[in-house]
Order: sequence, then structure tokens, then C-alpha cells
Amino acid sequence: MSTQPLRQASIELSPPFHDVDSMRVVWHGNYLRYFELARCELLKGFGYDYLDMEASGYFWPIVDTRLKFVRSARYGQTIRVCASLVEWENRMKINYLITDAASGEKLTEGYTIQVAVHKDTGVMEFVSPPILGQKLGLSA
Repeated sequence: MSTQPLRQASIELSPPFHDVDSMRVVWHGNYLRYFELARCELLKGFGYDYLDMEASGYFWPIVDTRLKFVRSARYGQTIRVCASLVEWENRMKINYLITDAASGEKLTEGYTIQVAVHKDTGVMEFVSPPILGQKLGLSA
């Protein structure tokens, strides 16, 4: 398995006021929402967003996640959230990096792991279904 990302996507956003605490620091739970926004952009980029997943007969729930906070994001700051698909054979592992858009300074990093679950049976697949490889351009 390659350690280089197969696909990447990034978004920029400025945390809205309702995402911050009284010190104008982004509340820690909101970083997962920012991961989700970048993940959706990544999935859309190779034609396998959540509606496509369901139409292919699978759900892809998140079964593991990790966040490492380095520095706080703040109200009024523009941040870049990069999502990188790094594993796809047996699960989807997506790495995330949140940086200050102006300086490139690292703010937060983490990952999510998703597994394929057959829509009709609820059975978890131990190998990613062929549709994922097809969408990634890895098989016919």
C-alpha cells in the first residue's frame, strides 16, 4: 500500500462567530465539522459522495477518528483544511491538516477511518467494494 495520498482536496473558511467561545477561539468540537467539509469536497472530487455511496449499495460510517490540536483557530482567521485519502484497499483513511491560510502555520491535524457496510444487510465489509477502486480509477 502506498503512503502517498491518492487524492486530495482542500477548502478555505473563516470560522463563524457561532463556532467560537468567549475568547474567540474555535470550540474543539467544531474541528470535526471542518474535517467533514473537506472530506465531502474530497469525495465529490472523485464522484463518490454520500449519495453515490448509498446508490452503490454501501454506507461508509466513521469508525475511528483522531484530532491533535497544535494551535487554536480564531474568529476572523482564514483557515485551510486539507483532506488526503491515504488508504482505500480495506477501508478509507483520510488524513487532515488545518493550517492558517496566510502563513501556512499548522493548527490541527488528524484522521478519520471509514468502513464499507452493506446497505441491505448491515454487514461490514473487510475489503473495500470494487466500486471504490472504480471511482478512484484503479480498476475497470
